[in-house]
Amino acid sequence: MSPVRIALAVAVAVGAAVTACSGPATSVRSPVEAVPATYYLALGDSLSQGVQPDAAGISVKTGQGYADQLYEMLRRSQPALQLVKLGCPSETTATMIHGGICHYPGGSQLAAAVAFLSAHRGHVYLVTIDIGANDPEDCSLSSLHAIASCVGTDLPGAAGNLDTILARLRAAAGPSVRIVGMSYYLPALAEWRNGLPGQAVAWVSERLAVLYNDVLERAYASSGVRVANVFGAFETSDFGNQAAVPGIGTVPRNVARICQWTWACTSPPRGPNQHANQAGYGVIARAFLSAAGLG
Repeated sequence: MSPVRIALAVAVAVGAAVTACSGPATSVRSPVEAVPATYYLALGDSLSQGVQPDAAGISVKTGQGYADQLYEMLRRSQPALQLVKLGCPSETTATMIHGGICHYPGGSQLAAAVAFLSAHRGHVYLVTIDIGANDPEDCSLSSLHAIASCVGTDLPGAAGNLDTILARLRAAAGPSVRIVGMSYYLPALAEWRNGLPGQAVAWVSERLAVLYNDVLERAYASSGVRVANVFGAFETSDFGNQAAVPGIGTVPRNVARICQWTWACTSPPRGPNQHANQAGYGVIARAFLSAAGLG
């Protein structure tokens, strides 16, 4: 065989071998593939919706809440992450189960959350929940009877409802999905500014808040759910150290935090309002990030 024919034969053989190994051209995959969507599901009451007072003092949903800020933190490492907020302002543990405040196709926030988790099982990165702040309606300091009713009825009822909520969320989400709850800060500390009667309200409210947050945390722990320590992040029990707050003066550190991170010390018409401001929601977001182990 001539040298030219030998070269041609080798070329044909090599070409056939390459074609056999690589398959048809149509099967070659693009070097850039779409990343499957994952979800961060935010559940709860008004805090999960970032509610704040507007200039007229009306509480409205904003894009500055803890869920929004936490979402932006998570997206740095999870660019395909999507935020879904199902929270309902004024929601209690009971209405979250049975509905009655916000409208959901399934009748309640819990039903909507279970439907979402079931439909997207395997694609949920994180679930956060804050619920229970609106439950202790009888936890006023107007009388010993009101306090006794709060401790004896409202707190255990909220814990039982929370057990139900968490059990259904876990069953729908699966065992590996991070679910993180939170303890609460205490807007009533702002009463400290109103002399001795207000200071008494602040002291007793803090004791009730410790008790209630312990109830919530035990319910979370029994369901294997982590807890963002918002109560601690706001230094809620620190009456001992003093801090200066512009326009207010020197107050205990826990009072200062409430004035700095919520609208509770703000003058009308915008305040007083118990919701966190943008800075306060940032504190809550970082507490969730730490509790989730994602920081």
